Amino acid sequence: MKYESIINKYILTIIVLCFTVTTSLYILNNVPVNNVYAQHNVTTNQTRLDVDNQIAQDNNKTHLGVNMRGYYTSMPQSRDFKFPFPDNYYDTSFKDISKANIVDHVRYRFYWESYVRNSSAFLKEIEDVAKTADKYGIKVVYDNHQFHTSSWLNAGRGTGFPPYFFTDHALYEQDSGGTPKSAVSQTWWTNWWNNAMTVNGTDGWTLQLEFLKKIVSITDKHPSTLGYEILSEPQVHSEDQWAKIGKYNTFMTDELRKITNKTIIYSMNIPIDLKSSINVNALNLAKMTPQNKQNVVFKFSLYGIPDDGYQSDKLQLFENASRIAGVPLYIGEWNNVKRVETYNDHGEKIWVIDDVQSDISQADANAIVGKFRDIGIWGLAYWEWSFVPNDTPNFNLVNVTSDKATGKETMQPTEYFKIIENAYKELFVQQPNGVPAASKLS
Repeated sequence: MKYESIINKYILTIIVLCFTVTTSLYILNNVPVNNVYAQHNVTTNQTRLDVDNQIAQDNNKTHLGVNMRGYYTSMPQSRDFKFPFPDNYYDTSFKDISKANIVDHVRYRFYWESYVRNSSAFLKEIEDVAKTADKYGIKVVYDNHQFHTSSWLNAGRGTGFPPYFFTDHALYEQDSGGTPKSAVSQTWWTNWWNNAMTVNGTDGWTLQLEFLKKIVSITDKHPSTLGYEILSEPQVHSEDQWAKIGKYNTFMTDELRKITNKTIIYSMNIPIDLKSSINVNALNLAKMTPQNKQNVVFKFSLYGIPDDGYQSDKLQLFENASRIAGVPLYIGEWNNVKRVETYNDHGEKIWVIDDVQSDISQADANAIVGKFRDIGIWGLAYWEWSFVPNDTPNFNLVNVTSDKATGKETMQPTEYFKIIENAYKELFVQQPNGVPAASKLS
């Protein structure tokens, strides 16, 4: 009986162990390891390994792209577009871009205030972009853009933050600024970096995070999604704000990492005045870096040939900041810009773009792209592809014409798209593994 009792104990122990192992295996195979992959398991057939492999492949090549503008996703609160939105805009655009067989992504800009203006149309357009990009094998960087802060502060040109951040009309008078030189803009951005903005008791950073989560919830399951840009070209008005932007980028990155493992991009500031009192230098730029640097990229803009002078100094600045921060570089906007001095209606001296001098030739494009290639970059995107015409011809890669009889709009890539295609092919001939050909890097 003694031996029988011992045997029964052994049998019971083995049964318990088997049950524990079986239960553990079931949990491991059916529950996501963390929230990063939860959405993929629910909404797609992608496994964790599929997602990891896709991200690894994306990070093993130089991303060659163009910027793209949408309709409802870039509609300001204070004004409407004067130009019609072409039928099949996205299908035609992605098809034409894919034909180049070298452009692998678009940096698609959207604006928070556009979402507030018409959220249903905004989100539908975002989903249309993701689906069409899937169809044509083009990747997408979703860029949370702002220009001159908001259409509230700059009614003629600004788009960005929603109007509920400007309800203190004594402090933020309508159409009173928005650019870095504006006193009201300085006040607004200072309050933003202090996270002092609240709407119905919720702080601005959290509200922006909830907005970005809506974008991620729609796009992250799509294989075309390459990554997300937290906020394009935020303004800095005092030296203590560099570290505050780092805190902001850390908060956004940490929270977004709970729902996505795709590339997160943080942006350079404006103004990039190398002689300003805010001390624009590599050490301060590096302070903007999120603490979690895994699959994080630093984006900057460069409009000109970086052969010498200001453009060259800027490029060196960003290279140094990248090394200090330990993150790769993304030239999210590039083109050629020449400005001339003139006076506005108030007799104030201003600088405006000269559309003739700003033209870009094949040699210019090759020189710019060659510089980017030589420093080693994560990617670059030409400015831009848009249904809205631009007075500066090289600032749009597509022409939209309308048939007066039928009212139908047709789209056609311009000569500049061919220039960009040629520059990318000549300087980034991709091998099957996505790495530029060695002969082109020598």
